[in-house]
Amino acid sequence: MRILVLGGTAWLGRELAARAVAAGHDVVCLARGEAGPHAPGTRLVRADRDADTGLAAVADRSWDAVLDVARRPSHVRRAVRDLRTGHYVLVSTGNVYADTLTAGQDEAGPLLPPGDENGTPEGYGAAKVACERAVLEVYEGRCTIARSGLLGGPGDPHDRAAYWPWRFAHPSGAEVLVPDAGAQATALLDVRDLASWLLRCVAETVAGVFNTTGPVTPMAEHLAVAAAVGGGTARTVPVPEDWLREHGVEHWAGRRSLPLWLPETMAGFCAHRSDRAYAAGLAPRPLSDTLSDVLLWRAGLDREWSAGLADTEERDLLGAWHADRPGGGGQR
Repeated sequence: MRILVLGGTAWLGRELAARAVAAGHDVVCLARGEAGPHAPGTRLVRADRDADTGLAAVADRSWDAVLDVARRPSHVRRAVRDLRTGHYVLVSTGNVYADTLTAGQDEAGPLLPPGDENGTPEGYGAAKVACERAVLEVYEGRCTIARSGLLGGPGDPHDRAAYWPWRFAHPSGAEVLVPDAGAQATALLDVRDLASWLLRCVAETVAGVFNTTGPVTPMAEHLAVAAAVGGGTARTVPVPEDWLREHGVEHWAGRRSLPLWLPETMAGFCAHRSDRAYAAGLAPRPLSDTLSDVLLWRAGLDREWSAGLADTEERDLLGAWHADRPGGGGQR
């Protein structure tokens, strides 16, 4: 098949392109930025992200499939206007849902009003709603829309999945600081499994809107798997969420954060139902396999962490916690 990947130089896009090449397809990657190198075996075409004629270099032929990871509605509207393809795949997000609190939502859950990206989490979700609408207006019945949740695996630039196995493998001391949120849902899907499934949707013309998240796993269980993967003997110290917030620890991602930890208002984000995608062939690998692979991959990189606590930050926080709660100790 002739496959066009829009945005094939960043993490998921590159994984999609690499797997398409491995399956024997003719793959072109169109880059609208400078995210990184394109996958070996693909042909790279660069485009002006803002020009109305930016897709001219790939609009003069028909494609068997277009795989699009764009987050800007203007890019998606231009693509569905200018490109000719038998099947359109859009990677969307679980951020499109208006209700972030309720667990167990399926694809019928209410969506945010469509909007344009403005750099905020709310803006991201609203922009993806607009992207979905643009695709459905032209390709309904001939498109796959994947509402992705948290992705992990080798190549992850965000370090959300890698932090916990790394922290257990490289503790800053005898204890590991964790949020006291053991019942909170997590749902990590390996990027390789999502990419493989999206290509299957192309090959089998699977159409529709799908939540594509990993199995819902309580935070305590996720951390136990990360600890087993990382090894070591450090004790976990669960610290109340209010205390963490008061001491400047961030949720979810970014520097000085505890990855995967969500505010209560976002409790439903990692608890969406993906039964429909599973029935259509999405097959998540065991969490331990993803964490083992991302730990091995991350160990080979020499760059600053994008998420989590630095060693000194964790030690200072543990010291402050024990000072506030003499004899608090830890548990494993």
